[in-house]
Amino acid sequence: MTKVAQNPAFVATLGLIFGLAAGLGWFWRAGELLVTQAIAARVSVAVKQKAQGWDFWTIEIDNLASELKGEKERLRKLGEQLDLRAARLTSEREELDKVRAELERMRKEISDKVIEINVDEARNLKTLATTYGNLTPRAAVAIIRELDDITAVKILALMKPDAVSPIFEEMSRTAAIDGTLAKRVAILSEKLRLMKSTKPAAS
Repeated sequence: MTKVAQNPAFVATLGLIFGLAAGLGWFWRAGELLVTQAIAARVSVAVKQKAQGWDFWTIEIDNLASELKGEKERLRKLGEQLDLRAARLTSEREELDKVRAELERMRKEISDKVIEINVDEARNLKTLATTYGNLTPRAAVAIIRELDDITAVKILALMKPDAVSPIFEEMSRTAAIDGTLAKRVAILSEKLRLMKSTKPAAS
């Protein structure tokens, strides 16, 4: 074994083998390092590209989200405006209903106050007005106080003013449950004022 170890050829061969092994080992380590660095660099580039790609989409998504948020806010404000308009219209409609009801009440009140002589009753009323005009004021008051206001006004409207005045004067002196008939004179006078001018022509 010692002779073989001292053989120059063997020593050279063994040195060559060790050299090759050392070279292969160094090459393997260097190659492994280079491969690792290359992989790391490639991964870094991929990550960077991916990050850049996501930055692009993130900006687009942010813009879209901002637009949607703005549209949502616009719709919310529009909804509030519509609610306010609906509330205002409801309030105005209620106010119009109140005004309409008040006008109807006033119309009915005026209709109740305004007295009109129909053509069918005009002849009989004219006859009664002539008859009452020929009575003394006291006698006319005694009859009128038993009549309802509408009938009394219709008859008084067909009488001459100089015949109505003494009757009203007598009524203001005539005793009644609440004092005198002066209050009724005021009521009849107001109804006469509101009465429609539909007196029939004298025959």
